[in-house]
Amino acid sequence: MASTEDVKSESAVTTIVNLAEEAKLAREGVKAPSHALLSVTKSLVAGGVAGGVSRTAVAPLERLKILLQVQNPHSIKYNGTIQGLKYIWKSEGFRGLFKGNGTNCARIIPNSAVKFFSYEEASKGILWLYRRQTRNEEAELTPVLRLGAGACAGIIAMSATYPMDMVRGRLTVQTEKSPRQYRGIFHALTTVLREEGPRSLYKGWLPSVIGVIPYVGLNFAVYESLKDWLIKSKALGLVDDNNELGVATRLACGAAAGTVGQTVAYPLDVIRRRMQMVGWKDAASVVTGDGKTKAALEYNGMVDAFRKTVRHEGYGALYKGLVPNSIKVVPSIAIAFVTYEMVKDILGVEMRISD
Repeated sequence: MASTEDVKSESAVTTIVNLAEEAKLAREGVKAPSHALLSVTKSLVAGGVAGGVSRTAVAPLERLKILLQVQNPHSIKYNGTIQGLKYIWKSEGFRGLFKGNGTNCARIIPNSAVKFFSYEEASKGILWLYRRQTRNEEAELTPVLRLGAGACAGIIAMSATYPMDMVRGRLTVQTEKSPRQYRGIFHALTTVLREEGPRSLYKGWLPSVIGVIPYVGLNFAVYESLKDWLIKSKALGLVDDNNELGVATRLACGAAAGTVGQTVAYPLDVIRRRMQMVGWKDAASVVTGDGKTKAALEYNGMVDAFRKTVRHEGYGALYKGLVPNSIKVVPSIAIAFVTYEMVKDILGVEMRISD
């Protein structure tokens, strides 16, 4: 979950694929090539289109996940994946399945752009420190140092676009019964800023940052371990004549690694979403329970949110929405990869994921 949605969280399509390929480059000692601005722009556009298509394809599962995470425990409306999707369809129609998806897609290109350039700068800084420490001016980044640079870039990119993620969470849980509606991204941002102050745009930021560590670390470790095991054991005949795994197999390893990483970091994602709902004047009916039941809990911080969630709902509450979140991993990655390759060929992108 790196996005978090983003780095974890991010719907972690770009995180999983990029991590996989960075691990490959790091293992082989290959330095990622520098690209002209036009080539970088093309790559960002291709990645943006691929991410937008893949996120839209699994948007109903993403919305259901967030609804399960934040719904008032005293007024359960969404109870499982199938029932939850049926309920959305019945109560809000087809458009209800995609609520909040526009904001989610709008974050892709700015997030990717900041992440790309942050990774370049973080790599340079870490390499400079590493060479000073080892007193070797010819030293190159190790896989662990590349991983650190990637984590730094992910945190910077997530922080830069976090206000969009915060309002995306609120837009996603709005229903027709909500007492007041945000009309879109800009209206939500300005309303939150005016009524709750600038700091409110970063509610839930801390658990998002902390979640990067187990998500990225486990992603990398599981991916490398799976890949090495398949190559050494030559299991299922997946290794080619050059003793390498095919693209589909590497993507499958990435999906498995992403699932493990997001499962471990998932409680932090639940806490993040719940913290984003705190202080919301005229909050969505899903959060308030339609005003007919006990009001949603208020949290004074991350630790308080963990404590109150477990005390009132049990440890299982920390994994609400995990099933639909896990279901969307494989199709999301597959769709993103295929779309990226198609758009890349149309635009003539030089920076290839699969090279």
